[in-house]
Amino acid sequence: MEYKVLKTDGKAKRAEMKTVHGTIQTPVFMNVGTVAAIKGAVSTDDLREIGCQVELSNTYHLHVRTGDKLIKEMGGIREFMNWDRPVLTDSGGFQVFSLAKLRKIKEEGVSFNSHIDGHKIFMGPEESMQIQSNLGSTIAMAFDECIENPSPRDYVQKSVDRTTRWLVRCKNEMARLNSLPDTVNKEQLLFGINQGGTYDDIRINHAKAIAGLNLDGYAIGGLAVGETHEEMYRIIDSVVPNLPADKPVYLMGVGTPANILEAVDRGVDFFDCVYPSRNGRHGHVYTRFGKLNLFNAQYEKDARPIEEGCGCPACRSYSRAYIRHLLKAKEMLGMRLCVLHNLYFYNHLMEQIREAIDEGRYSEFKKETLESLQGGQTS
Repeated sequence: MEYKVLKTDGKAKRAEMKTVHGTIQTPVFMNVGTVAAIKGAVSTDDLREIGCQVELSNTYHLHVRTGDKLIKEMGGIREFMNWDRPVLTDSGGFQVFSLAKLRKIKEEGVSFNSHIDGHKIFMGPEESMQIQSNLGSTIAMAFDECIENPSPRDYVQKSVDRTTRWLVRCKNEMARLNSLPDTVNKEQLLFGINQGGTYDDIRINHAKAIAGLNLDGYAIGGLAVGETHEEMYRIIDSVVPNLPADKPVYLMGVGTPANILEAVDRGVDFFDCVYPSRNGRHGHVYTRFGKLNLFNAQYEKDARPIEEGCGCPACRSYSRAYIRHLLKAKEMLGMRLCVLHNLYFYNHLMEQIREAIDEGRYSEFKKETLESLQGGQTS
């Protein structure tokens, strides 16, 4: 891997990251395809058309359904889903802690029951790395404990300490797996995850500890889970300066267009969020003037596209009135068109962000875009 900062504008970074599966231009939004598919009937051909650079899939979900061993037999996740660009797989940690009703955390890892059929599963650092190695993703995420916000300080500190020990095990196991002759991707990269709830000092100390492990990249986890936006931005401000300046920074599970604009201004490179696809499946679509709810009666006879000037497949060919009709009639095409538009909107927003940083006008771009987003219609 080679990560190179091409331009800075304040704390905002314009960089490129060369991987074995292609070069990623950052800041970048990764399109979330949990089970190796974007919800909303979006194909990998669609992803290429709407400018997706990185697809994100879920270790836990692919392990419990279909199975990572089968996917390895099929040549890995990229071959399996016909995707010729980078893939990031998350570690499964968040799903273990959010979906498992009964779980037992030990130093070795976590025992829990599958949310699908209840069978017992054990996952620790080595198991998560093995699954992700079988998937053959470009970037693997370290296995960590996702802490609820708020949580008692004493518990958060103990959890973070364990997450650090787990990270060392992840790094060692990744090195071992990458050396094996039958590994799908021998150049698989590893990102560590910063945790610490909303305690600035725990976050900072953890950032310093994991920075010393010389990983391929670093993520900020455990945000967008109930804390205020102000708390989120404060944590990012605290953490980023204590991570290596020559490595990419990934803000996990965030967020709205406004969240992305603010986080880029604080030095973040990578983003992912289910908002564009989830909202699209419910008829909520993003525009530069705010979010629209196409179920609203005011769009019944609206012949305009979702957004004037948008180059997405939906806006090039269909009206708000027609898409509203599809949604009301529960036709899958309506959902698909809304998801395609939203993902195009996010990917195009990232292109505009990169261009603004390149041209040294990010502060002005951020201010104008936030004003436009807040001044328009909402759902």
